[in-house]
Amino acid sequence: MNNCAITYFKILLIIIVLSGISPAQDNLSRQFDYANNLFASGLFYDSITEYKRLMFFDREEVYNYKANINIALAYKAGGKLDEAVKFFSIAEINAKTEDELYEAKMQIVRTNILRKTHQRASELLDEIEKNFLNRDKSDEINYWRGWNFMLADDWANAAKYFGKIDYQHPLKILSDGVERDKYSVTFAKVISYILPGSGQFYTGNYLSGLMSLGWNVLLGYFTINAFVEDRVFDGLVVGNLLWLRFYRGSIENAENSARQKNIEAANKTLKYLETNFEGIKP
Repeated sequence: MNNCAITYFKILLIIIVLSGISPAQDNLSRQFDYANNLFASGLFYDSITEYKRLMFFDREEVYNYKANINIALAYKAGGKLDEAVKFFSIAEINAKTEDELYEAKMQIVRTNILRKTHQRASELLDEIEKNFLNRDKSDEINYWRGWNFMLADDWANAAKYFGKIDYQHPLKILSDGVERDKYSVTFAKVISYILPGSGQFYTGNYLSGLMSLGWNVLLGYFTINAFVEDRVFDGLVVGNLLWLRFYRGSIENAENSARQKNIEAANKTLKYLETNFEGIKP
């Protein structure tokens, strides 16, 4: 075989190889676009199937990162938060650039905030802050710290971290408002020890407070009067079985009332964030 024939054979071989690769790459690209279209249309579980099919045929792992990120986002949209974390973590392993790595890590943080694993979210933010120090991501990190504390019902710390971004940040103002409107559970409990019913008055439950005060005054009178008249047995029965029961009940009621009021205030704000807040959410 002369040199000319050898050269022709090499060229022919290259053409054959390329002709096999190019259609395969085109097919993968079309498969990726198809999965993306399903995802964009809100057909999340269908898109998951197509992304997984794409990765099965993607021998060179060209689409591994993007496919795993989108699978995770699809699971997240469907409320499958544990699965979402799993695939965000796989995407993190397959990240090829620092930007991809950062995106995957931050998505894991946001999903942990949603599934209320607040300690884990805080640890991951500490890790991101340490490892991406040169990228000046402090505002974004503080933003998600604020969200983490909001969903953990720690509005004072939420306001603190939103304030590090901007002292007039709307979420700082919102968090300050919830913290300002909250009732002190300890104070409600302590004043109820001193004067039954006062804890309910403090939280705005006036009828409950009046009833607690009235029953305690009435039973206290009967108990004391029984001892004064040497009806010791009556005094012990009324005092131990009735008066102390209503006295303890008044304290517990005041404590529960303060907690319930705080839950209502927090839930009202969280509902507003869910339906009306236009900024980025976890």
